[in-house]
Amino acid sequence: MNEQPCVLILGIGNLLWADEGFGVRAVEEFHRQYETPDNVTLLDGGTQGIYLVQHVRDADVLIVFDAVDYDLPPGTIKRVEGEEVPKFMGAKKVSLHQTGFQEVLAMAEMMDDAPEYLLLIGVQPVELEDFGGSLRPETKAQVQPAIEMALDYLADLGVSATKRDTPLSQDSTIACPIMTAELYENERPSEELACRSGDERLLYDKNWQAPEDFEGELEAVLATDQQERG
Repeated sequence: MNEQPCVLILGIGNLLWADEGFGVRAVEEFHRQYETPDNVTLLDGGTQGIYLVQHVRDADVLIVFDAVDYDLPPGTIKRVEGEEVPKFMGAKKVSLHQTGFQEVLAMAEMMDDAPEYLLLIGVQPVELEDFGGSLRPETKAQVQPAIEMALDYLADLGVSATKRDTPLSQDSTIACPIMTAELYENERPSEELACRSGDERLLYDKNWQAPEDFEGELEAVLATDQQERG
């Protein structure tokens, strides 16, 4: 590329659901290890969905890290480029955030502002049904290879990143201060202290019963709330 492109390196996913946090951890680690030129932005997109559309529209080059169901062995890393990216993100959704991001790409396309270059670096998740859980070892092991894939892709486009002499501390990265990898791994309660698949006190309480008419009860609550608000 003759001119310096506007590059967005984006990590999406939900840190609270085990391997679904892969994309966020990958972009955090990329920023921790490498300095990038002014035309490169690294962003933790979390589960923001359509709120990311302007960032995507501004990008000439978009690299996305995410957990993707490729129907491959757990922990497998795979890169997808160009027009194939929306297909893979929509074929088997790991989470609702992928529906939202599909819409982002579609909106950018409709506005004639889609990135010229698009790369998805995804990892087949090992475990998702673990609320408060962390990346499984097989998934975590793919963070560095994913970063190297992104670096190679950027190099082919004439964009370089410089490895830091010393990686940034957790407190100096783009990570959410209360969700840094170090805090998340070392300070969350164990499975014994905090059930991660549902509160057993509720599931096994004989006094609790599911609503017979959930929709009807919800409408009644909303109607009462509306009346109280006048």
